Amino acid sequence: MRYLLILLSLIALPLHAQTVPTSAVQMQLSFAPLVKEATPAVVNIYARQIVQSSRTPLQADPFFERFFQSPDAGRPRVQNSLGSGVILSEDGVVVSNYHVVGMATDIRIVLADRREFSARVMLSDAESDLAILKIDDVADLPFLTLRNSDDVEVGELALAIGNPFGVGQTVSSGIVSGLARSGGMNGGGQGYFIQTDAPINPGNSGGALIDMQGELIGINTSILTSSGGSNGIGFAIPANLVTAFVDQARDGATRFARPWAGLSGQAVDADMAAPLGLDRPGGIILSGLHPVSPFLAAGFRVGDVIIAVDGQDVHSPAEMIYRMSVAGLGKEAVITRLREGVQSDVLVSLIEAPEEPPRDEVVLSDRELLPGLKLARINPAVLSELNLSLEVGGVAVMDVGAFGLRVGLRRGDVILAVNGQNVRTPAQVRAAFKGKRSAELFVQRGGQRLSLRFRI
Repeated sequence: MRYLLILLSLIALPLHAQTVPTSAVQMQLSFAPLVKEATPAVVNIYARQIVQSSRTPLQADPFFERFFQSPDAGRPRVQNSLGSGVILSEDGVVVSNYHVVGMATDIRIVLADRREFSARVMLSDAESDLAILKIDDVADLPFLTLRNSDDVEVGELALAIGNPFGVGQTVSSGIVSGLARSGGMNGGGQGYFIQTDAPINPGNSGGALIDMQGELIGINTSILTSSGGSNGIGFAIPANLVTAFVDQARDGATRFARPWAGLSGQAVDADMAAPLGLDRPGGIILSGLHPVSPFLAAGFRVGDVIIAVDGQDVHSPAEMIYRMSVAGLGKEAVITRLREGVQSDVLVSLIEAPEEPPRDEVVLSDRELLPGLKLARINPAVLSELNLSLEVGGVAVMDVGAFGLRVGLRRGDVILAVNGQNVRTPAQVRAAFKGKRSAELFVQRGGQRLSLRFRI
């Protein structure tokens, strides 16, 4: 009888009053009013990119290429991708995933009402897997409002809207099943996500995760799966990080600049908590500080524990960097520090990783030992870009070029010595290669040190 009365009351409401369900009982009846309100702002994205066909090392070799010729070898080809996006403003600002549009040369956006527009990339970032697009010369587009994602709670109902498998716009429902998830799509502790069990499938990337007020709480980006289908563990990039991206894009930035901490540390576990004066595990204990770190300048030292950033608890380095990114470059963040059992709040300036000393990049020519090899002197900006440890020294490999993979080099390797001679600058590597057809490189890769010998 109670459900019948509620249904009759909804029927009796004027059309304009039948919007979003406002109670748990109403929610059981239908998501339709909410979906009708939100879906016009969720778009399909068709992206096209011109790429070079891959060549094997033997096809790239001047001597062997004649024996391994292929009609398609080295020819440009068109690579298409399909995904979703969300309109964030009536003047055509759209957010999607980097892996959908980041490298595209031609982007088409299709609205729910079938209108099509061309779009351009304003700002993109592979590490965060976000891209901000702009549809020019439009007005009065439907858009979603960004919610403060710090207010999202586990157990909230959520809807995922996108274009899975290219079959057209679809909606799936679930709950927010976790917060502050690190890792997710790109592993290695990188990233910071909202977790949901609302099914996310191929093509949903870049689509909307909304709450029951129709506000955007996240951008769907990846799933954790062993089969390729949804297993109920999906990840969305929080709306607060999207806000930081939009702010930088509107200010004219073409790449996302995140604050640099200039420190290394690890999460405090149960074994470490009590000796540090904590009643439970939490925070990050500092194990290293770069000489120009803003945390060192603010008075931090090795052994300090970072408890919170701007009043928000942090439990991993990825979570701390996320909080700093949301706060924004050029601002100051309040860092809660624990030292010898005493907590205090310390203001830390949020700066971009300095390009000092200059990276002095060098790209080896076709006449040199490893053509196309791109090298840089290590400075804070390079450390941040390649995610290198603070204490590493040498010359960083920024791009392996045509032959680098053949000899065992990878992007992010650090060359410590060439033919037994220590090197600190790209110019020193170039000089050590001069006139040579073979070399021995002493290389650091993560925590390993390798010896690479080769002849070209």
